Amino acid sequence: MDYYLLVVILLVLLAATDLIVGVSNDAVNFLNSAIGSHVSTRRVILIVASIGVFIGASFSSGMMEIARKGIFNPQYFSFAEVMVVFLAVMLTDIILLDLFNTFGLPTSTTVSVVFELLGAATAVALFKLSQSGSPIAEISTYINSANALAIITGIFISVGVAFVVGTIVQFFSRLLFTFHYESRISLLTHLWASLALALLSYFLLIKGAKGASFIPESVNSWIQVHTMTLLALAAAGWIFLLILIRQVFRMDVLRLVVLFGTFALAMAFASNDLVNFIGVPIAGLESYLNWSRSPVDPDSLMMSSLQLPVRTKPILLIIGGMIMVLTLWLSRKARSVTETEVNLGRQGAGEERFEPIALAQWMVRWVLIFGDVLISLMPKSLIKRIDASFKPRNNQPLQSEAPAFDLVRASVNLTVASTLISFATSLKLPLSTTYVSFMVAMGSSLADRAWGRDSAVFRITGVIQVISGWLMTALIAFTVAALFGGLIYAFHLWSIVPLAAVAVFLLVRTYRFHHQQSVIKEKRKAEIKQRKLSSAQERLHRDQKAVIPFLQTIKSTTYDAIDAVIDENLDLIHKTRKKLKRIRKQQEKVRHEIFQSAQQVDGEDLRVARVALLKFDLEQDLLQSVTFIVKSCSSHLANSLPLLNNRQQKTLKNFLLELNSYLNGLTNYLQPDSIPKDFAIREEKKHIQHLLQQLLEQQMQEIKEDADEQAAILYLSIILELKDLVAVSARFVQLVDRHADERRSFVGKA
Repeated sequence: MDYYLLVVILLVLLAATDLIVGVSNDAVNFLNSAIGSHVSTRRVILIVASIGVFIGASFSSGMMEIARKGIFNPQYFSFAEVMVVFLAVMLTDIILLDLFNTFGLPTSTTVSVVFELLGAATAVALFKLSQSGSPIAEISTYINSANALAIITGIFISVGVAFVVGTIVQFFSRLLFTFHYESRISLLTHLWASLALALLSYFLLIKGAKGASFIPESVNSWIQVHTMTLLALAAAGWIFLLILIRQVFRMDVLRLVVLFGTFALAMAFASNDLVNFIGVPIAGLESYLNWSRSPVDPDSLMMSSLQLPVRTKPILLIIGGMIMVLTLWLSRKARSVTETEVNLGRQGAGEERFEPIALAQWMVRWVLIFGDVLISLMPKSLIKRIDASFKPRNNQPLQSEAPAFDLVRASVNLTVASTLISFATSLKLPLSTTYVSFMVAMGSSLADRAWGRDSAVFRITGVIQVISGWLMTALIAFTVAALFGGLIYAFHLWSIVPLAAVAVFLLVRTYRFHHQQSVIKEKRKAEIKQRKLSSAQERLHRDQKAVIPFLQTIKSTTYDAIDAVIDENLDLIHKTRKKLKRIRKQQEKVRHEIFQSAQQVDGEDLRVARVALLKFDLEQDLLQSVTFIVKSCSSHLANSLPLLNNRQQKTLKNFLLELNSYLNGLTNYLQPDSIPKDFAIREEKKHIQHLLQQLLEQQMQEIKEDADEQAAILYLSIILELKDLVAVSARFVQLVDRHADERRSFVGKA
């Protein structure tokens, strides 16, 4: 079989795969507002989005030129060379997007494909210049640097524009409607909704039609001439239709705006971003067809044909649209990426995914200072009126079933993002739908005071990490595509097969990893749901039972840290730190659950919450001791400080055996199904503490004689924290007695 035919077949297969991983990433752009606001069931939202995606796919033809000549000058590349560029781009794109999807981070498919084209074309151009002996400065002949710079600049400028516009529009929208928009004047709501729908209609059905492959140029010309007339008719038609819908169906007009906005943004996504997934393979197919009709050698046929305008065949766009729709319904990774953006923009407190970083803490402090100064300069009456408009509902967002934000914010997110993206599409600018939709959502959440003092540092950290991921997207895309391009150019089929195998391997590994994480998450959700449905006695029984695995985890983490520092095992201490991080994150979830439960329960349930709070307090004390031990051991090994001497190692190992016996007896006593018995906890505790005291005195005597300072400090730190660990562990017996009293109380009432 022809070598280049194999390359084309591989490009087609990669295109289908790229559509799947690409839609999984970009679904967040048009689903997050509808899902976050609970505008309807997920099934209805997906149906509306699917219609938008399928229709928008047919509007993509004009955008295909970006993949053909937007980044590099094809007339200076031979057929063999452009096929190297296209293949390197597709392999890189699949690996990169799938990696981001796996970890639930939204990234830009536009930025990835632009920098991949730039990287692969640069690598091939450098090989050409090296082989011909030309200076590197001539690379500007091969790369469309002016156009590439304009595209990249436009993409990153859109980040700031989207954030500012989203913030301003949401601020005034909230002032106008407040969080109790149902009580506002109906006419005002209808006027606002009709304006939003008219803008969406204008940019999608009027401006967007310019790129449709099935609409004649004469129709496009007529639309351009009568733009303002059609816009006015759209606004008038929508306000009449909204009043009719309100009177006949009693439907909230903002729900219609959100659903139509979901359709609009899905349509804008498909028309703007389909090029990112199939533009390169289509360009490769056209190049192959041109070469197959030519008698010229593949290394001699220059691809000037890619400069000519082209209308992509509708059947290819339809197939692409069908794959995108199926992915929308079936992809689990699409849900993961959506959850990240909804979580960062939700109204109210709750479990935070991102750990604070220094930059976010600094930004929050200075914003608070600036805010205090600004408030001091404003009239108090104005501040009071603004605060009244931004007063949220009764802490409903703390409930897991409540919407992350309301319909006002959802409609602003969709209207602003759709307008910006569709306008860029009409001008054939490869604006990043991810950047725009994400930054609009973050701007609107900022304006809506969703980032309060209790959550701002976490949310800003999340935004910074997502934006950092975008910058990494550009760097990784350029570097990996250049590497792949260079390998394929130098080794041809000998490199294509291993690279394709690597791509398949990574796809399988990330799928398995994501599936495992999804199973764990679903299991946890089921446990939380079951806990809410359980009786107070069942929850008390479950809380007592949960103490045992926690104690076992704490014990194993402590033992691993001490073993690591004794054996100077860097790999073990690294794994121990990761385990400790997982424990801390799990405890954060428990803390939020207890807090939410305490807010929403009374009577017997409140008594259960109090016992759970006591258990959590003891667990936090244990976690603090173990954290100090792990950090001390990790720091000691990282700095290559002197190891513990033979006596210190031997006494620690012997003591851990005694401690293991003590903790095993304690966990047996804590079994929830056992009848509380006479367990000599006090005697055992005194025995263990006596051993620790002996170790302390022995070490202090050794310090007087001759001892290594750093090793002695570490040894003493471990012993002191183990004393706290033993004391806190013993207090769990009081918790069991408290559980027993509560359970007897419940049984007596039954």
